[in-house]
Amino acid sequence: MVHDCYVTNRASEVPASGPNETERNNMRLLIMGPQGVGKGTQAALLSEHYGIPAISTGDIFRYNIKNKTDLGVEALKYIDKGELVPDELTNKIVKDRLAMDDAKNGWILDGYPRNASQVEALDAILEELNTPLDAVVALDADHDVLMERMKKRAEIEGRSDDTPEAIAKRLDVYAKETAPLLDIYQKRGLLKTFDGVGAVDEIQATIVAKLG
Repeated sequence: MVHDCYVTNRASEVPASGPNETERNNMRLLIMGPQGVGKGTQAALLSEHYGIPAISTGDIFRYNIKNKTDLGVEALKYIDKGELVPDELTNKIVKDRLAMDDAKNGWILDGYPRNASQVEALDAILEELNTPLDAVVALDADHDVLMERMKKRAEIEGRSDDTPEAIAKRLDVYAKETAPLLDIYQKRGLLKTFDGVGAVDEIQATIVAKLG
């Protein structure tokens, strides 16, 4: 298995940090959904609300690469060759991040797991760290809405490579490989689904109310 999200060689970001220790709220969340549904926005708002770090796999990779950690150097070998990072290495990088001091009392993880193998790996990580998952926040929106959002984002950011075909392919990959993971968490009683369309603050309020 390989990590199914291509990681660019951009290394400006560092792992997000939350407020002071006393403000943390012992909440461990996954936030899932297709591109364009607003995961990053809601993760940031939930991070502020609960006082826990919002962690994305992209940020983790860039942090390790920028700081030339052993894991970052290893990941860069694949990235420089235009290859996908193996699941085994991705799992190690995620475990390393979740074991950091600022994540001891909670976190919001975005971009992982992406496949069934990574679900099993995350289970093992959380068991070893003795940090059980509290909930999975799943955002969704109609395909046409997501396509339109992504096209507008591409125009604003000047991303000429984000063609409608490329966007549709990424949404298709999510539907085939990652969306089925929601069934796993539904069976565990952890899944909480939300409409990703609407005012940002209203969506956040709905999520917080359901999480408690």
